Amino acid sequence: MTARIYRPARNTMQSGNARTKHWVLEFFPDTRREVDPLMGWTSSADTQAQVRLTFPTREAALEYAREHGIDAVVQEPHRRRPNVRPGGYGENFSARRRETWTH
Repeated sequence: MTARIYRPARNTMQSGNARTKHWVLEFFPDTRREVDPLMGWTSSADTQAQVRLTFPTREAALEYAREHGIDAVVQEPHRRRPNVRPGGYGENFSARRRETWTH
């Protein structure tokens, strides 16, 4: 059984960082997915592919994998550079603003 441990990326459609602070352990699929000839759905006999465990820290996920004999691969998250503008959004509505406000 092989699994990967990673921190999920934030949703690209949202600006928030919810669900990106925990670590996830997911199993790699052991068998191929097959198409059902009657309905056209994809299915697999591998039930481990449905398991997704969350942990507060990377060390907790690694410890769980070690205790249960799971070969785990850790994928480090890519750090996002903070986007901080001088003045920020509130500067648009400041009473001390000298230039004309344009949209």
